[in-house]
Amino acid sequence: MTYLERVNSPKDLKALPPEALPVLAAEVRAWMLETVYKNGGHLGSNLGVVELTIALHKVFDPYEDVLIWDVSHQIYPHKILTGRRDRFPTLRQLKGLSGFASPSEDPSDRFFAAHAGTSISTALGIAMADRLAGRKRRVVAICGDAALGSGMALEALNHAGQLKEDVLVILNDNKMSIAKTVGALSEYLNKVRTSPRYQEMRDDAERLLDKVPVVGHRMKETADHLRQILRHAWPGGRLFEDLGFCYYGPVDGHDIPATIEVLERLKGVKGPVLLHMLTQKGQGLDPAKVGDISFAHAANPVKPVPPKEPDKGACAIEAKGPPPDRPAYAKVFGKALVSVARSRPDVVAITAAMPDNTGLDAFQKAYPDRFVDVGICEQHAVGLACGLAHAGRRPVAAIFSSFLQRAYDQLFHEISLQNAKVVFGVDRAGVVGNDGPTHHGANDIVYLRVMPNFVLMAPKDEREVEAMLAFALDQVKGPSAIRYPRASAPDFSDLGQAPVELGKSERLIEGSDGAVLAYGSQVEEAVKAARIAREHGVNLEVVNARFVKPLDVEMVRQALRRHPFVVTVEDGALNGGFGSAVLETANEVGGPLSKIVRLGLPDRFVEHAPREWQMADAGIDAAAILRVAAERLSRPDLKVAALDHPSLTRV
Repeated sequence: MTYLERVNSPKDLKALPPEALPVLAAEVRAWMLETVYKNGGHLGSNLGVVELTIALHKVFDPYEDVLIWDVSHQIYPHKILTGRRDRFPTLRQLKGLSGFASPSEDPSDRFFAAHAGTSISTALGIAMADRLAGRKRRVVAICGDAALGSGMALEALNHAGQLKEDVLVILNDNKMSIAKTVGALSEYLNKVRTSPRYQEMRDDAERLLDKVPVVGHRMKETADHLRQILRHAWPGGRLFEDLGFCYYGPVDGHDIPATIEVLERLKGVKGPVLLHMLTQKGQGLDPAKVGDISFAHAANPVKPVPPKEPDKGACAIEAKGPPPDRPAYAKVFGKALVSVARSRPDVVAITAAMPDNTGLDAFQKAYPDRFVDVGICEQHAVGLACGLAHAGRRPVAAIFSSFLQRAYDQLFHEISLQNAKVVFGVDRAGVVGNDGPTHHGANDIVYLRVMPNFVLMAPKDEREVEAMLAFALDQVKGPSAIRYPRASAPDFSDLGQAPVELGKSERLIEGSDGAVLAYGSQVEEAVKAARIAREHGVNLEVVNARFVKPLDVEMVRQALRRHPFVVTVEDGALNGGFGSAVLETANEVGGPLSKIVRLGLPDRFVEHAPREWQMADAGIDAAAILRVAAERLSRPDLKVAALDHPSLTRV
C-alpha cells in the first residue's frame, strides 16, 4: 500500500513519519498528473504547492483551523489529502469534483471561490469574527505573488496591518500568474529572493540582543531601538513590516521539514504575519518537455492514461463528430487586432495577466511597445484605457467577461461617463465549460447594456470578428464591446455577410413559419435548428442580431408582424439581457408581446460540465429552439427531433 492510499484524512497524514512525506509528495504529483492529463485542469499551480500543502496539513487542522486558497486553482493536493482521492479522477467532469474550492464537496474548502486577490480580505474577516466570539483557531490565507498585486489584496494588507488581527498570510511566490508576474511589487520580491539569508541574519541578531543583559530603563530603550534598526537593515521584508506585518522568509516551499518548522514557529505568533514561501510552478515536470511553463497553467486533456481506479460519480458526454478544426474566437480576435494595428499606430492592446488566453500574445510579439499587461488588476486596466483614450490612443482591452465584472465601477465612471473611445474584447462570454460558475461570462450583456454611450455587439463567426473590430475602431465614437465565447469560431461564409452597420441586424435564412433572433455565438445554434426544422418542412427565419445596443428596432417590428412567434436566444443571463431588450422594444413598437419566447441562461448557477451540455441544460441550444417551434406550431415531430436528432446534445 502506498502512503497516499493510507491518507484518507488530515489525521492520517499527521500520523506519517517525517521520512514518508517526500514520498507522499511524489505520489500526490503522480495522481494529479494522471487525472489532469486525462481531464484537463490547472496543472502548474498545483504541482507547485504539493509540499506546502502537506506541511500545512501536518501543522494545522483544515477542519478546525481555516485555510483559504486564493483563486483556489491550486487546491488539487488539498482535495486529494482531505478524503477525495478516490473521486479525484472525476475532476472537472459533470457531477464530479470541481476544479476549484467547493464547500459542498468538503467543509475544509470554506469558500466557492476562483477569482484572484480575495483570500486576505476573507481571512481577515474570519479572524476578526473569531476574536469577537472568543474562538481560538488559526486563520491562514495562501496568496500567490501575482494575486498579491491586485487591488483587493493590497487593500486587505493595508487594513490587516491596522487591525492587528491574528492572521497568517502565506505568500506563495513562484514569479508567475498565468504568464510571468509583472509590476514593481514583482521586482521587489525578486530582490528579496536574491537575499535568501535575510531571515537567518535577522534571527541571529535578534538572538544576540536577547542575550544582552538589560540594566535599567535606558538600556531597555537602547535594545528596543536596535531592534527597530534591524527591521530596516536588510531589504527582505521591510515593505510588509512597514504595513504592520511580522515578516518571515523567504523559505523554500519544496523543503517539507523547513516549511513545517517555520509553520510550527508561527503557529502561536500574535498579530498579522506574512510568511514568504518560494515555490516553482510546474514542479516535477520535465522543463525540456514543457518549455514555457505558462502552457501548464491550464492544461488541456491529452490522450488519456488509464486511471488506477474507475471514475466514480462522473457522467461523460460523448462528443458529436470530429474535434473542431476552426480557430478559437480569442485567437481570431488577437489575429484581427494585429492586422488592424499595421495601419493604425494609435492602437494599444491591454490585458490583465492573460496575453495567451485572450489571444493578445500575437500582438505582444508584433508590437511590444504598444502592448500592456497590467497583471491581475482589471480595475486598473480599465482606468488605464481611459487615460490612453483621453490622450488620443485607441486602446483595445481583452478581458474575460467574468473578470471584467471586477471593474464594474470603472466601466461606469472611467468609460461610460467619460464616453471614452475604448474597445473591449469581452472574452469567455457565456458558459465556459469545465471551469464552471466562477468563470461563466453570464452577465456582461446585462451590466454593459445599462451604461450610456456603450455600443454592444457580438459576432456570429470568424469573419464577423474582424469586421466588428474594424467597425469599432473606425466608426464608433465612444466605448464599445465585442463579446465572444470560449469556443471555436464557425464559418458561415455560405450564408453571405452584409457590411456591419450600427444597430443593424442581418437576415441569414429566410422563412415564414417563425423567427429566431440570435445574438452572437447562439447564431450557430439557430442555424442548426433551422436546418433540422427544414428537414421536417418547417421554414424558420434566422436573424443574426449583431447588436444588442443599439438594437435593430425595425427588425423587431418586422419579425413580430410577419411571424406567428419570435424566439430570442442568447448565451447570457435571461434577466436583463438580449431577450429583455427585444421585449422592451416590442413593447415600444406595439407588440404583441405574447409572440415572444426568450431563451437565455436561467437565474441559477450552471454547474461545471462540457459547454455543449451546459447549453442544453440551460435551454439555449438548437434543441430548445426546436421545442419552442414544436409547441407554437403544434408539431410533435419537431419535438421528437429535438430529442433524437443525432447532431444534438442530450442532457
